[in-house]
Amino acid sequence: MLVIKEAKVGKATVKVGTTAKGFAAVVNENGQRKLYIEGDDPDRLWMQAQDAAVRLNPLFVGYDGARKRFLSFFPEGFSDPKYVTKERAYKLEPKSKLDLAVPLKTALTGTGSGEAILSVYRATSLLSPFEKTKLQPLLRGQHADDFIRAAAAFAKDPTNQHLVALRAILKPYDSAKWTVVTYLPFLWRPEVHVFLKPTMITNFASRVGHRFADVYSPDLDIAVYECLLNLGAEVRQKMEDLAPQDMIDVQSFMWTSVEYTEADRADYEGAK
Repeated sequence: MLVIKEAKVGKATVKVGTTAKGFAAVVNENGQRKLYIEGDDPDRLWMQAQDAAVRLNPLFVGYDGARKRFLSFFPEGFSDPKYVTKERAYKLEPKSKLDLAVPLKTALTGTGSGEAILSVYRATSLLSPFEKTKLQPLLRGQHADDFIRAAAAFAKDPTNQHLVALRAILKPYDSAKWTVVTYLPFLWRPEVHVFLKPTMITNFASRVGHRFADVYSPDLDIAVYECLLNLGAEVRQKMEDLAPQDMIDVQSFMWTSVEYTEADRADYEGAK
């Protein structure tokens, strides 16, 4: 087989190539052939092989499995009172705080909002205490306005230019992290932006078979964020019948399907 296309999918290698009969796709993992199929459409073979490679992941549950787990905790979906209280409300509180103190329009050109932005970062548990502590010298120092404007620019237009600017500002403070970069855009414009909690979202991507699991890097690379937005859009489309309002619901869906335990269910039952 003369290989014309090749990629890594998790621990597997996927190849498509030409043969004497037409085209073929191969999936190999740990030196063993897991799939060999032939056909006359290389694009279709590529998709079939990638799907087969994804399913080799022992944690793979697909969107049906993720949905089942989410609904096992919140039977009424995104309108479930328990969901609204436990997942949505505590993210809407800092959003309201941010919109009141430093709305996006003001943040794009304003000054002197460092302390207000720091309080917004402290308003949830989405960032770790260590990440919040590292932000103090930045948001109380001479580069606070630069950071806020850059974050607002990225929220308005998530391009590489604005991401590079954020990286340059954050790196001297050891805060060039996806959590720091995506938190404010997520609150300013939850209809567009996804908050990137790396371990949780890469685990979710692995379980549903999205390429973000392989694309993710801790480096602030725009290709990573574009792939994240693609994952967010895919989740929203797959759960369309449950009517997610925005990426707050999308992020909460991913979190619930990956991180929730039976202890969380017991807490809910005990609260009745």
